Amino acid sequence: MFFLYQIIVSIIILITPLILIYRLIKNKEDKKRFIEKFSFPTKKKREGKLIWFHGASVGELLSVIPVIKHYEKKKSIDQILVTSSTLSSSKVFQKFKFKKTIHQFYPIDHLYFTNKFLNYWKPNLAIFIESEIWPCMFKKLKERNINLILLNARFTKKTFDRWMKIKFFSKSIFEKITIAFPQNNETSTFLKKINTAKVNFIGNLKFAENKDHTQNKLSDFLKIELKNKKVWVASSTHKNEEIFCAKTHLELKKKTKNLLTIIIPRHIHRVKEIVSELNKYNLKVVCHSSRKKNLKKIDIYIVDTFGETQKFHKNSSSVFLGGSIINRGGQNPLEAARYGAKIFHGPNIDNFKDIYALLKNLNISKKISTPKQLASFIVFKKNKIIGNKIKKMGTKILNKTLRKLDTYIKNEYKKT
Repeated sequence: MFFLYQIIVSIIILITPLILIYRLIKNKEDKKRFIEKFSFPTKKKREGKLIWFHGASVGELLSVIPVIKHYEKKKSIDQILVTSSTLSSSKVFQKFKFKKTIHQFYPIDHLYFTNKFLNYWKPNLAIFIESEIWPCMFKKLKERNINLILLNARFTKKTFDRWMKIKFFSKSIFEKITIAFPQNNETSTFLKKINTAKVNFIGNLKFAENKDHTQNKLSDFLKIELKNKKVWVASSTHKNEEIFCAKTHLELKKKTKNLLTIIIPRHIHRVKEIVSELNKYNLKVVCHSSRKKNLKKIDIYIVDTFGETQKFHKNSSSVFLGGSIINRGGQNPLEAARYGAKIFHGPNIDNFKDIYALLKNLNISKKISTPKQLASFIVFKKNKIIGNKIKKMGTKILNKTLRKLDTYIKNEYKKT
């Protein structure tokens, strides 16, 4: 089965130049750094011990920022390598000012490229985040006796069922994981069934707060503008969900003065398309990148720059999470809830159903299905008590996670 996997990857590599050209034209790849995906490093490796973190995209990387900050302070760790696959994640990561942490794009999962990557970076420990499972890389890490941790692991039943269709192959991959720290009980059960050697449930690391205040601050003029407005946020929206939000805005406008709807699209390359759609509703739209100083007559404010979500969540009392009206499994609501916002979502939240269940029990999340329904529930006052409760839960999970990782690094994986 592994041989077949290699053949499939090899065939994909043959058409990769065409895919890359298309993605470069569409500005979905970094023109200077895409070579990293072929294991051509653009940063230098330091001498000494290196910890490697890998996450697919923005959400995964942001979840381990508190962990990375912890190891930035450790003198025994000489360098931290962070890899991801998306352009957006690299741009968001650049906003953090680390001293010994660098970012590279994850290599193609082929034996040639994984070998080349590991020969150069020589990590002492590999920490993969959530559901990043790569057969070639796992095989080579095991052969080199490099221990592999699956941190904040998450698998839905749908994902688990797919892996179980190729049960023998799947078990041969998952048995190479040294230890997994699942973020929920469901994932813990799945990992045990699929042959993971050690499984230790701690909790969801995404409850932990990223205390980087430089990322949270709005510009002075924007602070003043938002203070004089009734603001709600629609975050991580997908195609057609912006129209849903526009209709919600029109419903709210019937009873609310000085209203401002902030939309943060999941994919900012869609901004022109979104503006065009919203203009059909006779709404006055402005983009964050325009740096417009006066928002008095503006209906919709579109955030079209990377890494801005947190600051807008912090300054809103009501947040609608996208990917839930359409069937994309929803988005993680914890960041917005941590700041005391009321959370709204559609019916499709399979990827985060355990978190939403908790928030529902705390009476801070609500399922909606129509713009009129959403408009009727939106509030303009934060619940700081609930926000603080979530922060405390996050601190507890983070500290426990760090203690576990410290033990593994110190006693088992720290190479001399």
